[in-house]
Amino acid sequence: MGHDKSMNNFFTFSYTFLILNIILIFRPSYCIDAGSCDFSKGSWIYDDSENPAYDASMCSFIDKQFDCLGNGRPDKLYLNYKWKPTGCELPKFSAQDFVTRFRGKKIMFVGDSLSLNQWQSLTCILHASLPNANFTLKKIGNLSTFYIPDYNISLMLSRNAFLVDLVIDKKRGRVLKLDSIRNGNSWKGYDMLIFNTWHWWLHKGNQISWDYIQQGGKYYKDMDRLIAFGWGLKTWSKWVDSNINPSKTLVFFQGISPTHYNGSEWNNAASKGATCNGESQPVSGEVYPGGAPPAVAVVKGVLSNMSRVAVGLLDVTSLSELRKDGHPSVYGIGGLKGNDCSHWCLAGVPDTWNYLLYAILVTNPKSNI
Repeated sequence: MGHDKSMNNFFTFSYTFLILNIILIFRPSYCIDAGSCDFSKGSWIYDDSENPAYDASMCSFIDKQFDCLGNGRPDKLYLNYKWKPTGCELPKFSAQDFVTRFRGKKIMFVGDSLSLNQWQSLTCILHASLPNANFTLKKIGNLSTFYIPDYNISLMLSRNAFLVDLVIDKKRGRVLKLDSIRNGNSWKGYDMLIFNTWHWWLHKGNQISWDYIQQGGKYYKDMDRLIAFGWGLKTWSKWVDSNINPSKTLVFFQGISPTHYNGSEWNNAASKGATCNGESQPVSGEVYPGGAPPAVAVVKGVLSNMSRVAVGLLDVTSLSELRKDGHPSVYGIGGLKGNDCSHWCLAGVPDTWNYLLYAILVTNPKSNI
């Protein structure tokens, strides 16, 4: 009974914390815009002259789960859609300019498999655009490094699903510690960091990664995932504010990447239980009928409260929501037995995420390092 009461008190306090964050007037640090134009708002335009940035078959290090054409996807229309912001043009991505800007620099993506999606997209774009540049690729534990020696540039991926600590406790087993980041030392010393988390917070059943969640001195078998996410992200924001020198390191948070498991969100009434499987075109227009995932408000609330480091939000949610056609579905790692409406085909939507990242770098003076 005492445990239930403390749980209820915790939820009440947490919901209050969450609401206070959401209703704040957001103070974006450096946004995806150029003047009055928001690069993250717009629509997808079909252009048969718009070729993908690379051929996945020529990018040998793409994970099989993202190689949709290699896994037998028969349609190719999804490769010919171009993101068109409302009222302006997205700066054209220049691989040569990118590696010149970051000559001698180290860039790290930190997060789950959606970070892997974006990291592999960027490495493939650079590999295809700079065919005469040598590269090395190595993986040690959860750290992968793509290195271009001609420019002494390193693009690294650190797999970390929650950002906060997931530890093994002899008594309780796997414990997700919402108020602890001990592995953050491995994130120091980089010129640009791109963080991401959310995907794994939603897992259920035997896919749950923890046996207990710890907040402060209390342990819980489970709790509202949005609240847990908010607490964990707040811990991450405090770590960034305390450990990152904004004059030496650019910091971004990859916005919430949406899923497409519920056809009613995009008004698909053709069949009960419709998902991304079989979808071959984006949602038309600029607005996704299903609205934004609730985690978006949590991210914006936490970022707006950061006091020392201006973290840029790479707001990929709206443009990705419109791409119900961009997932591997049955052409992912699980084949016909699976239906992946969470990750993204490569080439595909994550390429545009990197184009938006580049747009920030070339249009915003605060992004110089």
